[in-house]
Amino acid sequence: MTTALIAEDEPILAATLAHTLQTLWPELQILATCPNGVSALEQALVLRPEVLFLDIKMPGKTGLEAAEELAEQWSGPQPFPQIVFVTAYDEYAVQAFDRSAADYVLKPVSAQRLGRTVQRLRERINQQAAQGTQSGMDALIAQLRALAPAMPPAAPVERLNIIRAAVGNTVRMIPVSDVVYMEAMDKYVNVVTADSEALIRMSLRELLPQLDDKIFWQVHRGTIVNSTCVQSAMRDEAGKISLNLKHRSEKVRVSPLYAHLFRQM
Repeated sequence: MTTALIAEDEPILAATLAHTLQTLWPELQILATCPNGVSALEQALVLRPEVLFLDIKMPGKTGLEAAEELAEQWSGPQPFPQIVFVTAYDEYAVQAFDRSAADYVLKPVSAQRLGRTVQRLRERINQQAAQGTQSGMDALIAQLRALAPAMPPAAPVERLNIIRAAVGNTVRMIPVSDVVYMEAMDKYVNVVTADSEALIRMSLRELLPQLDDKIFWQVHRGTIVNSTCVQSAMRDEAGKISLNLKHRSEKVRVSPLYAHLFRQM
């Protein structure tokens, strides 16, 4: 018996996907159907399905965000689940999925297309049983990294040199070169320097294109570091990486998606 979880915010589409899957794959047990990305992440960590069908566009978290967070939080002994993205994206985005070798199902769900996915899933689950826990996670990380540059590039923006941050009744002018790291905090970003912190009302997604990507590296969905301030990268027994920073005592966690940035040359 193979187990699965479906994350889809449209109940009719979720029911259609579940019905088609059970017709094509009678021995598949669907453990739960989740209406959003937050619930999908929570239920996946509790139920530990072997397959996870993630709608790309969901409330709370997108399917891509839920998949990335699942990779960050997953621990053995169960193998990491096979991920299938469910998308209503246009032709350009579908080509991006094809180039990344990600498993995807296009809405509205086609039994013929889903049948090919089921066949691949069966083969991969059998292979994973022999290869162990890490193989499924490695495949997901490769897919997510391939998808990011395949999407349409953002419009060019002017480089940021000074960050204007309110501290009480004062507006501080922080040179970007003084920033050690930045972390997302709800609707704000916490800008951390060697000796201070300040909040700006901007998302990391808005901020990242304005920074020099040769110096400022995204190392987690909620963290950007100044690479010149990274003193060392440490890997723990579970394979998780954290950074020791110059001028700061706290450690910064690295998502598996960005672990390749800290491989030995």
